[in-house]
Amino acid sequence: MSVLNRIKSGTSVLLTLGTVAGTAAPMLAPAPSFAQTAFSDVNNNYWAKDFIQDLSERGIIKGFPDGSFRPDAPVTRAEFAAMVRYVKKAKTRAAVRFADVPSNFWASGAIAEAYEMGWMSGYPGNVFRPTQQIPRVQVVVALNNGMGYEPTCNFQDVLSYYSDAGEIQSYAVQSVAAATEKQLVVSYPNPKSLKPNKSATRAEVAAFIYQTLVSTNQARAINSPYIAKIDVSESVAVKIPSGATIPVEYTKGKILLGPNDKSPITLTVASDITGNNGQVLIPEGSKVNGELRSTASGVQFVAQELSIINGSRVPLAATSQLITRKETVTKGVNVGNLVKNTALGAAAAAAIAGVTGDRAIATEEVLGGAGIGTLIGVFLGRDKVDLYAVNPDTDLDLQLDSELVVGTTSTGICSAR
Repeated sequence: MSVLNRIKSGTSVLLTLGTVAGTAAPMLAPAPSFAQTAFSDVNNNYWAKDFIQDLSERGIIKGFPDGSFRPDAPVTRAEFAAMVRYVKKAKTRAAVRFADVPSNFWASGAIAEAYEMGWMSGYPGNVFRPTQQIPRVQVVVALNNGMGYEPTCNFQDVLSYYSDAGEIQSYAVQSVAAATEKQLVVSYPNPKSLKPNKSATRAEVAAFIYQTLVSTNQARAINSPYIAKIDVSESVAVKIPSGATIPVEYTKGKILLGPNDKSPITLTVASDITGNNGQVLIPEGSKVNGELRSTASGVQFVAQELSIINGSRVPLAATSQLITRKETVTKGVNVGNLVKNTALGAAAAAAIAGVTGDRAIATEEVLGGAGIGTLIGVFLGRDKVDLYAVNPDTDLDLQLDSELVVGTTSTGICSAR
C-alpha cells in the first residue's frame, strides 16, 4: 500500500505550538547575565545534550531555578512561542489578539511575536490554546512553514522513510516531507519513527529548533544519529551574484602596513547575507580568510576562503577598496600609544622598530606572527616613515569579484535511506 493511502485524513489544523498551564514558564524569564550551559538532569551522554547546550548558550531556551532542564517534560504552545520567537526571522504580518490569551498572560508577548513572524497561528474561533501540549508533527510543520520550505521530491517517496507515516494527518504531509528534506526532524531513539501525535518534549523541541538554525546556516551541524536523513539525487546551486557586498569587521581598531607587506588576516562577516526569500545564505559571524597586500599605490584586502558557521568552506573571490590613507611615524613617537588596539604588518612593525629604536613590539600585534628582525635594518637611521593606515570599520567591506556559490537547494528524486 502506498504511503499516500496510509496517510490518515483529518480536518486541517491551523498551526501553533506550546506551554504548561498557568505558571510562568522558565523559557520566557528575562535572560540572565550568563548562559546556563550545564543542567543537573542532562548528562554528557544524553542524546540531546549538544542541541540543548547550544540553544542555552544562545538564550533561546533556559533551565529552571533548581539547575535542572527537565528534558522529558512536555511543551505547550505558549512555551514553544517563547522559544521560537528567538530564531532570526522578519515579521511578516500584524499581531492579533486571541480570545484565550489575556494581556496579562505570561506569554502574551511571545505569542504575539511568534504570530507576527509566521511561526504560529490560531485555531478557528480566534483561540490560541496556549496551554495545550503540542504534538511533534505540529512543531515540525510550524518550523517548516515558518521558514517557507516546500518539498522538492515526491512526498510519498520522502515519507516512506518513516515506519509510522500512516499516522500523519493529511494537512501535514507536504510540510513533513519538506522538513525531512531539510533535516529538521530529530527522533530518539529511532530516527525512522516520527511519532507525529506524541506530545513534544523540551529536549525534542530544542533539537527541532537547532536543526532549523542549521538549515539557515545559523548553526554548525551536529553529528547526531537521530536526525532523519534522505538521499537527494540532484541539487541546484544557490548563488550570490558578482558585485554583491559582504560587510566585515575586525578585532582591532586599526591596521598599519609598510611597503610590500603581505599579511594573512581573518575578517568576520558583520551581518547576515540573505537571499530574495529571506533565507540566510551567509550568517553573521562567518569568517573570511585572506591577505592584506600593500603596493606603491595602496593597500587592498584579497579574500581567499569563506568559512560558514555551519562548517562548510568555499573559495571566495572578493576584494576591498584600495586604501591609500597614510600615517607618519616619527622617531619620538610613543610606541605604546601607537600600537594600542592596532595590528601591524611585518614591514610596518620593522619600520616602527627601526625608526623609534623600540625593538620590543609584541609579536602578537604582528599579523601572521611574521618575524621582523631581518627587516629592521632597512629602516635604521630614518627619522620618520609613512605607513598605510587601514580602518577596518570603513575600509574592508568586500565586493564579490565573481559569482559565489554558498549552498544548495535540493530538487529531483529523493529516496529513504
